Amino acid sequence: MSAVLSPSAVAALPLPAQRSRGYWASVLMRFRRDPVAVGAACVVLLLIAVGLFGAWLAPADPYQASMLNRLKPIGTANYPLGSDELGRDMLSRLIVGARLSLFIGITPVLCAFVVGSVIGIVAGYAGGAVNSVIMRTIDVFYAFPSVLLAIALSGALGAGILNSLISLTIVFIPQIARVAEAVTTQVRGRDYVEAARASGASAFTIVRVHVLGNVLGPIFVYATSLIAVSMILASGLSFLGLGVKPPEPEWGLMLNTLRTAIYVQPWIAALPGVMIFITSISFNLLSDGLRTAMDNKG
Repeated sequence: MSAVLSPSAVAALPLPAQRSRGYWASVLMRFRRDPVAVGAACVVLLLIAVGLFGAWLAPADPYQASMLNRLKPIGTANYPLGSDELGRDMLSRLIVGARLSLFIGITPVLCAFVVGSVIGIVAGYAGGAVNSVIMRTIDVFYAFPSVLLAIALSGALGAGILNSLISLTIVFIPQIARVAEAVTTQVRGRDYVEAARASGASAFTIVRVHVLGNVLGPIFVYATSLIAVSMILASGLSFLGLGVKPPEPEWGLMLNTLRTAIYVQPWIAALPGVMIFITSISFNLLSDGLRTAMDNKG
């Protein structure tokens, strides 16, 4: 699986003085030339479509249990992907579960993208004591591994979807803020920013007109790479009983409930994990493709 981009790698992305329409057209052209990235984007779009329309695509009721049909093997009539420990159709639960799994995987990253970008841009543009206070506070969160911090926060807040979203958002805010601070500090010293400052433009105007357009791209690329991590962490919280509660079809929770069936129907028990793996690697490959397309040297 592709590794998550480090803040230093994202900060190294080129930041042209003026990102015109021609620049983004060239980014799109380079992205379209990467078959792996295009394939990953297609998979991501397919998963999002399944998540949005899963309730209509599911061939059966994902909540309908039948103890007479529990743990049916793959290929059984009316159960193309078998059934779970309560006799519920696995295909339907995987399809309907895509919505909740993607929601709790993407939403924390989006929230952290907004909050972390604001914090990082303020710290990067202000510099000096403001930067030191904000970034030293951010560094405190790096004393804890992401997995441990997510588990600790979820355990303190309690199980549930909302608490999982809050926990994961808090985990990702420091990471995005650090990247935002790095690229903003780089842009702050550019000639066009100095010229705008010398012309008497306010700090808000400089940030809105000259800074945002140059820093949001690299920050977004890094945030995209965090979606795969968020999916895995959210599934892990559900597996530990700190996330989604039964009987909701969520891939991490399905792994937890099917762990006792691994010796009876191992292929069925592995299906939620396969979906998590496909989703995670697709987002990683998409992020790599975006990073490469934004790299003018490439």
